[in-house]
Amino acid sequence: MSAVRHWVVDIEIDEQDEERVTRAEARLRTHREEQFSARGTAYRHPQDREVPQIGDELATARALSELSHQLVVLAAENIEQVTHRPSHLQG
Repeated sequence: MSAVRHWVVDIEIDEQDEERVTRAEARLRTHREEQFSARGTAYRHPQDREVPQIGDELATARALSELSHQLVVLAAENIEQVTHRPSHLQG
């Protein structure tokens, strides 16, 4: 049986020039309307050139990495509930 599910990830990026900080928040909504969110931060060294795209990319990557980790932990918990045995997921 083939099934298509649609999950939506929304990413909001906020840059604070005076702090040289870029923050990203990734929000995931699943087809079951479950919601997850994670944050990532990028810091620009005072001597680095200002290239906003780099901060956006780093902060977003870090937020998505955290979101990914949350999903791996959730999957491990769900496996343990179904199998009644410890899971051995890595990620």
